[in-house]
Amino acid sequence: MNECVKGEHIMTNNNADFTQGSILKKLIAFMIPILGALILQAAYGAVDVLVVGRFGTTSGLSAVSTGSQVLNLVTFVVVQFAMGITVLIARYLGEKKPEQIGSVIGGAAVVFTIISVVLFIVMVFFARPISILMQAPKEAVTLTTSYVRICGSGIFFIVAYNLLSAIFRGLGDSKSPLLFVLIACIVNIIGDLVLVAGLHLDAAGAALATVSAQALSVVFAVILFIKKDLPFKMTKKDFHLNTQCKKFLEIGLPLALQEFLTQLSFLALCAFINRLGLEASSGYGVACKIVNFAMLIPSALMQSLASFVSQNIGAGEYKRAKRCLFTGIGVGLTVGCFVFCLVMFKGDLLAGFFATEPAVIANAYDYLKGFALETLATAVLFSMIGYFNGTNKTLWVMAQGLFQTLLVRLPLAYYMSIQPDASLMKIGLAAPISTLVGVVLNICFYTYLNHAEKKNAVLN
Repeated sequence: MNECVKGEHIMTNNNADFTQGSILKKLIAFMIPILGALILQAAYGAVDVLVVGRFGTTSGLSAVSTGSQVLNLVTFVVVQFAMGITVLIARYLGEKKPEQIGSVIGGAAVVFTIISVVLFIVMVFFARPISILMQAPKEAVTLTTSYVRICGSGIFFIVAYNLLSAIFRGLGDSKSPLLFVLIACIVNIIGDLVLVAGLHLDAAGAALATVSAQALSVVFAVILFIKKDLPFKMTKKDFHLNTQCKKFLEIGLPLALQEFLTQLSFLALCAFINRLGLEASSGYGVACKIVNFAMLIPSALMQSLASFVSQNIGAGEYKRAKRCLFTGIGVGLTVGCFVFCLVMFKGDLLAGFFATEPAVIANAYDYLKGFALETLATAVLFSMIGYFNGTNKTLWVMAQGLFQTLLVRLPLAYYMSIQPDASLMKIGLAAPISTLVGVVLNICFYTYLNHAEKKNAVLN
């Protein structure tokens, strides 16, 4: 009991109690480390493209562009899956039930180990078929295969990093994951410079640097977790497939499935663009790195709001949970206006950081012009998704995500890619159009829930 009280005291001192005080101040304070971590994650992914683009070959750049899409599929699915753990831990903290958290983490460790084994087998032994399926340009198939296989070999570290980050965020600690990714970023930059610029290992060197960075980051995260003063106890008995697994799977599986199919659609999009040639493929790869940076604020808001809303729901603060949503949308749109202007009007300048060939830069900017409106639409969509994740409406999040991705974005992108005058700008337009559809769907669902809530209140 004393340990629980001690844990709650630590939470309050660390501004980890989201059920009281200024929402805006606490949201920004919690979000900034998450944003920092996402920036660094995007940075060390971008460094691969930057270094290969300047010191490698055009084929190597295409390989990293295509291979990183595969790695993004895996990483983003794992992140969404782990969201179930973040939400459940935050819920138990809000309900003042920290004694439940040990079995959540133990069960998660077992489940994510199984996932790692499956991913290892698929990425290592089926790397070439995956590269061919991605329609990697003929000149880049071998290099793409090598990139995917090396990343697959280190998938245990990539999965472990994201699991540990999810646990820390669920505990209201967003600063520790920032330290993890800072280490990874530094190691990756050094690795890229040595292996790509120095030893000329091209795409394979970039993959080796990425895996090494993640490995060291995980070691540091484990040490920090062991030394951390936690508001709960963990024993060996917690590490098995227990009842908590079902609870976080119910939250995380719909999100993971939705993210999986969404990322598959991005892989399909990459394949559509690869058919347009090596320069289009490389340009799209460069644009994707810029897109990753443009999506940082909405992504940070989504992750932050899930913890905020879940903790408030656990504490019975339903009105405050709704205020968290609108605060998040306001922050997202404020920053989104600036990002929109930067991407729309200075996209060529941004692309020039990652490539030197004029044709590659032109193709990247072409895509960004079509994509630009996404920076505003996503600020609203991701905030609403974070809210619904925190309220356990993950089946809805999955349904709306699949609708806008599979029935709007993918068909539209394919249609644009097969036109005689196909351009990356027209293909890029598919993103904001599908997101706006998602916004409308989520507003309708939010309105429906509010109406049902008021109706129940009247009846009771």
